[in-house]
Amino acid sequence: MPDFIQKPPHMLTHPHFNPVAIQIGKVAIHWYGLMYLIGFLLFLALGRMRIKQGRPAGWQLSELDDLLFYGVLGVILGGRLGYVCFYKPDFYLGHPLDIVKVWEGGMSFHGGFIGVLVAVWAFAHKTNRRFFEVSDFIAPLVPLGLLFGRLGNFINGELWGRVTDLSLPWAMGFPTAATADATAAMRNPQWARWLSDYGMLPRHPSQLYEMLLEGVVLFLVLFIYSSKPRKVGQVSALFMLGYGISRFCVEFTREPDDFLGLLKLGLSMGQWLSVPMIILGIHLLWMSSRKPR
Repeated sequence: MPDFIQKPPHMLTHPHFNPVAIQIGKVAIHWYGLMYLIGFLLFLALGRMRIKQGRPAGWQLSELDDLLFYGVLGVILGGRLGYVCFYKPDFYLGHPLDIVKVWEGGMSFHGGFIGVLVAVWAFAHKTNRRFFEVSDFIAPLVPLGLLFGRLGNFINGELWGRVTDLSLPWAMGFPTAATADATAAMRNPQWARWLSDYGMLPRHPSQLYEMLLEGVVLFLVLFIYSSKPRKVGQVSALFMLGYGISRFCVEFTREPDDFLGLLKLGLSMGQWLSVPMIILGIHLLWMSSRKPR
């Protein structure tokens, strides 16, 4: 091919997976639900390993099952109510029966985090432990669940990233973003040409970024940090700080919810909800460092 002829830029295309993993008659098991299940199973496996290693001391294997039960309730109830309150309060105020329709999607990590905090408090009260003793134990077990949760988002082709340049080697077109692509193209002539030429706009695969930061990196940091004795509250503080920073940074590449857009200072709802986590993480890390071991 002559040098003066430019090859069309390369753009990856999302595989557009079938969201249903297993179909038996009218019973359908979705990939997203399986990702939650894998996350809970990994919680059990890692928890059992840490208890057998005596990290921390004084825990029994039988307590882990109870803790998981409390945690599952906190994740599901908190995640759903968080989405309802943080993202679509007006809609659900007018359609209260839709709140229970979890199968239609709509979960918030920050709401799930609050739900887990309530579950930790209830479990700590039941077992006569301090709150941060329990939270320090579960903090290193959470990131791998977040990893598979984001993998579920990627499989579903949801929560895609913002439009980026075609020169980005891993820029990806999402068939499920067709409506968002058309809306974005109306605001930018260059994007309109790309949409006309390639049928999709190049976007950041932000779900994979979150998998890497919130899942792999945060897991390694917490697992290594908690492998040595720490003051009560320090592991929990590092989790809040690490997740808050990771989510805040990734949100710059993630498409904001179309019904919210960007809020004050050009930040998304996810970023504003991450700011308190960062502040609390720093405060708790500082306070716990001042206490005797």
